[in-house]
Amino acid sequence: MTTTPQNGATKAAQVSPDEATWELDLPDEAATLALANLVARALKPGDLVTLGGDLGVGKTTFARALIRARAGDEALEAPSPTFTLLQTYDTPRGMIVHADLYRLSGPDELEELGWDEAGDDAIVLVEWPDRLGAVLPPDRWELRLSLKADAAGRVATLAGHGHAAPRLERLRDAKLFLEGAGWGEARRDHIQGDASTRLYERLTLGPRNAILMDTPPRKAGPAVKDGKSYSELAKLALDAKPFVAIADGLRALGYGAPEIFASDLDAGFLLVEDLGVEPVVALGVPMASRYEAAADLLADLHGRSVPAETPLGDGAYRLPAYDVAAFLVECDLLNDWYLPSVTGVSPDPEARETFRALWAEALAPLMTQPLTWTLRDYHSPNLTWRDGREGIGRVGLLDFQDACMGPPAYDVVSLLQDARVDMPDGLEMALAARYLAARRKVDPTFEPRDFARAYATLGAQRATKILGIFVRLAERDGKPGYLAHIPRIRRNLDANLAHPDLAKLAEWYRARLGPAEQAA
Repeated sequence: MTTTPQNGATKAAQVSPDEATWELDLPDEAATLALANLVARALKPGDLVTLGGDLGVGKTTFARALIRARAGDEALEAPSPTFTLLQTYDTPRGMIVHADLYRLSGPDELEELGWDEAGDDAIVLVEWPDRLGAVLPPDRWELRLSLKADAAGRVATLAGHGHAAPRLERLRDAKLFLEGAGWGEARRDHIQGDASTRLYERLTLGPRNAILMDTPPRKAGPAVKDGKSYSELAKLALDAKPFVAIADGLRALGYGAPEIFASDLDAGFLLVEDLGVEPVVALGVPMASRYEAAADLLADLHGRSVPAETPLGDGAYRLPAYDVAAFLVECDLLNDWYLPSVTGVSPDPEARETFRALWAEALAPLMTQPLTWTLRDYHSPNLTWRDGREGIGRVGLLDFQDACMGPPAYDVVSLLQDARVDMPDGLEMALAARYLAARRKVDPTFEPRDFARAYATLGAQRATKILGIFVRLAERDGKPGYLAHIPRIRRNLDANLAHPDLAKLAEWYRARLGPAEQAA
């Protein structure tokens, strides 16, 4: 679905590659508050927003609504800083500085206010920005409010300069997409996302709920090996098309993937069914009955013969192969991020080559076994529980856009060795036995010993990858919370490397890492 402005209410323009503008009619104060809420969800720490317009045009009203939206508190006291000049707010999503510079005579007085320190890592809202003189940065948001000629409402002109320009365009395009889908008036609440760059919002329109997925197409990135990028080698989705195709395919098989209500595949906007927020864990501990249903779903899927292609619109989407090259580039993350972080030393080329050769040898037998849809992130954060349904239909599925044709054991070990939760004693083995029994019931030739080897191999591979990813998230992306999971992942890694067939790999790891008890 491609949406366009409705009833002339908005006008958009691309002024230059480094500037974008968006003009909106604001017929009443409610429209002004709605715009403030919209802008609030697009801002990031470090952003500057200048607020222009005559006295009494609504700048402070806009700023107050934006502050409350970021704080998640509609009753937050947010007085005008007319007399204090600077007002600061410590919100759950970061600091906000609201400045009213009307009483300043010029930029020379800024230093006395502590201006240079006020905006560090904060969102800064500035009324009367002309008092800043020439210090306005090239990357900024700009809002100008003006009264309409008949005084019936206001006109807002939003501009994004520099790095803010594409973000303003994204904000505008999402609004137009929702208007075209009939959800333009919905309440929009930010949802904490995953480790990716995708953004999520829960929409409420009367009694109806839905999820807005903002997943813009992204470039593959620089080549890392054999002329291919990491995303290409690891078979990661670059746009929204795989999510739609896999969601439709999973629902066609009777599983609880979300229905797609509307989509703009080129732009990367999806309006999808809200599967709810009921988890499969309680206070961080897996709920056995819910994990049993999740394991049963995998056994059911893996007992079927599934095609490598699934319909997508008028065509088809072919799931990529989760091949040895994909597994190896994921394993390389250990050497690129985790080992340098914990040992201070990056393995030399010879050690890396030995590492890759050992992994290729361990993975090769798995590639000769029957393959299935491997969802790749089948674990507690991506599963919901849907009361009122029966059997495996109670399990809601999320985050499967990177699905491949791969070994069945991968998703099983993803579930049973969840990187984010500790499994109660005996639960992992009980669930594995349940899965094996279900597979044997459908296929008496199913060989548990081969599966056990695949489980250990892929468990070690997944732990290896996640160690690198979590350190990268902490060090490169400023998300240190992921490091809390490192000891658990190390324990899983050691447990899997204890399999006799992985002895050579275990020796390579032991030479560079201490036991899991020493992991931090």
